[in-house]
Amino acid sequence: MGNVLISVLLLIIGLFVGAIIALIITHLRKKSEEHKASSIIEKAKKEAEKQKRDALLEAKEESYKLKLETDKEIKEKKKELKENEERLLQRESSIDRRDGLLQNREQMLDEKENGIIQKQKNIQKLEEKAENIIKEQIEKLEKISGFSKKKAKEEIMKQVEISMSKEISEFIKERQQEAKLEVDKKAKSMLVEAMQKYSSDVTNEQTVSVVTLPNDDMKGRIIGREGRNIRTIEAVTGVDLIIDDTPEAIVLSSFDPLRREIARQTIEDLIKDGRIHPARIEEIYDKVCKDMNVKIREYGEEAMFDLGITKLDPELVTIIGKLNFRTSYGQNALRHSKEVAHLAGILAGELGENVALAKRAGLLHDIGKAIDFETEGSHVEIGADLAKKYGEDEVVINAIESHHGDKEPTSVISVLVAIADSLSAARPGARNDSLENYVKRLEQLESIAMDFDGVEKAYAMQAGRELRVIVKPDEIDELGSYKTARDIKDRIEKEMQYPGTVKVTVVRETRATEEAK
Repeated sequence: MGNVLISVLLLIIGLFVGAIIALIITHLRKKSEEHKASSIIEKAKKEAEKQKRDALLEAKEESYKLKLETDKEIKEKKKELKENEERLLQRESSIDRRDGLLQNREQMLDEKENGIIQKQKNIQKLEEKAENIIKEQIEKLEKISGFSKKKAKEEIMKQVEISMSKEISEFIKERQQEAKLEVDKKAKSMLVEAMQKYSSDVTNEQTVSVVTLPNDDMKGRIIGREGRNIRTIEAVTGVDLIIDDTPEAIVLSSFDPLRREIARQTIEDLIKDGRIHPARIEEIYDKVCKDMNVKIREYGEEAMFDLGITKLDPELVTIIGKLNFRTSYGQNALRHSKEVAHLAGILAGELGENVALAKRAGLLHDIGKAIDFETEGSHVEIGADLAKKYGEDEVVINAIESHHGDKEPTSVISVLVAIADSLSAARPGARNDSLENYVKRLEQLESIAMDFDGVEKAYAMQAGRELRVIVKPDEIDELGSYKTARDIKDRIEKEMQYPGTVKVTVVRETRATEEAK
């Protein structure tokens, strides 16, 4: 029991002593930290004072530099102001001197003007005096002669008229006869000179084109298995392919030069490509058609360049290019138009008319022929409408309307265009009537077929002995194709005159196409 109490007391004493020791250690640590904090604060204050002094020194140095720069700038400004002031003083003195000179000159001019006014007055007085003297002399002469001035003039003119009237009449008559002879000679001379100055090849457009082959084996590839390639080419292009014994060559036959040229280019591209099958044929044909549109525009631009014509509407340039693929009595329409333009320009130059306007009217006089198969009306009406649409000059419009006598010409240029058109057509070998009639017959065949509903394309083949008609399969069924062929045949028999027979073939083809992705 006594030992327990002693242990408890010792424990309490130990705890008490430990607490006192902990308090002492805490106090000492706090004192140490306060001392450290005060030393840090003191050090920071000293550092701040140092930085403050450094900053003040830098500010003073900067202020001193700014002061020096400001003083220097002020000195420069003062110097510049002084120089400007001196220049202004010099200019002012110069202006004063000039002002003095101008005042002296003005005074001199005033004196001269006063002198001139005085001289004019003196001259006026002398003229009045001279007029009075002349008037007095005329009055004296009238009294002496017994005739007034007016009566004397009438009498003299009457005598001159009597004596000269016969001579004047004879002179006028002679000059009229000479003028008529001279006009006839001059007109003939001008026409001959125009034809001599313009030199052009005399060529007729043919209805066939020849494609050269690298070898005879290519003929078999063009024909294809069971003739599928040649049938596709003829169906797509609308031309006849003539493959005979001619070595390394095939012949394309069509009345339409544009259609024939597209077919020729398509076959040549297929030969170069080497892959000849129906799908590739159609692909190449589409590409050639797009390229041909670019070439048509180039033909139009080339014609403008050759003639020196500028500022034509781009659409009108394209239409001019299409003339290269139209014919008139076997004569290429674009060559004919260029020839008319050259001749009209030469004639206009001889007469002193506007050469550029004459060439422009000559080039556009047959522009309606480029689209006469697309639009109703004669090529004259279509051409005049096109010229009005694209803002051409009234002289050009009248030249188009009057070159075949549909309207009266209103200008010399219109007459010259009509003359040039006749000259171009009248040259030996320039035109071929039978070829023109043949082409018109083929165009009429195609036109009749295209009038029927559901017809997509129509091609006159075999020199007009066959009409191949491609119809839309979704609009005309199998039985309808027979009826369409019969209706076209009846209409051809009713409306056309032709030698031999015409075979009508209606083609109806259904294609199902899917694309795997």
